[in-house]
Amino acid sequence: MSFDADTLIERRRLRRSLSAWRIAAVLAVAAAVGALVVGLDGASFVEKRQAHIARVPISGLIRGDRDRLKMLDEIATSGAKAVILAIDSPGGTVTGSDGLHTALRRLAEKRPVVAVVDGMAASGAYIAALGADEIIAGRNSLVGSIGVIVQFPNVTGLLKSVGVEVEEVKSTPLKAAPSGLVPTSPEARQALQSVVDDSYGWFKSLVKARRDLDDAELRTVADGRVWTGAQALELKLIDRLGDQDTALAWLNEARGVDKSLPVRDWKGSRSATDEIKLTTRVLAALAEAAGWPQLAQNLRTDPVALSTALDGVLAVWHPPVGQ
Repeated sequence: MSFDADTLIERRRLRRSLSAWRIAAVLAVAAAVGALVVGLDGASFVEKRQAHIARVPISGLIRGDRDRLKMLDEIATSGAKAVILAIDSPGGTVTGSDGLHTALRRLAEKRPVVAVVDGMAASGAYIAALGADEIIAGRNSLVGSIGVIVQFPNVTGLLKSVGVEVEEVKSTPLKAAPSGLVPTSPEARQALQSVVDDSYGWFKSLVKARRDLDDAELRTVADGRVWTGAQALELKLIDRLGDQDTALAWLNEARGVDKSLPVRDWKGSRSATDEIKLTTRVLAALAEAAGWPQLAQNLRTDPVALSTALDGVLAVWHPPVGQ
């Protein structure tokens, strides 16, 4: 009888110990979720689900950026009522700028988009600005550089001076041309020029369509130079002079967006879905340790199981290499 009582007491002690571990696991889960909600990309899921105006910075060299394109799609399903593009970039690659422009036009079908040129929107960055519904620039901002360029070093003279001769065997004369290691043939130069001309023609057609220019107006602005904001306004490359406050006023007057809404920065980093997948892996391990195998299994088989509650966040001017 004494043995049975001791066994019962020990079982109760083990149950209390197991309950304590489960409570600790629950607290750890709560802390992990809290950290996710509060600290993701400088702003919380809660904030980005609330009504606001999204501010998207476009700076530096523009290249293909899957994270940024994904982010723009996420803005369309967030609480953002409008989007301000804060542009300060010399441009970038034609393909990267084209992809960014396409994503912005897709976003503009769901949210009003206004571009504000903080310092420069040249070449590919101007392509991005053309994705907005309205373009605003500072009086002395630089805008334009409508053109395409490919640059490559030719070191044949240097190689010859040091006694180095590059030999090559290739399938056709235009394979890997130009290389810079051998003199550029007229045929290779002509082939490269055709590529530049094709991209340039596309760029000009985009400007003509988005800015509603006639042929004479297009010839004036598409000679490759940059213009100040004041010049760009006269040439119809932008819509007005101003800054972010001007953009907020336009959004209110033209699109009925409350200009008192908070402006929140969206940055191209890991998306909300990626963060949720990472967090749910951690939560699955915690659930397993806490003795909840079914919950752990559910999290592993559906890594975005939490997304129902936490859904959503998340071309160059005189370039040295190419545009």
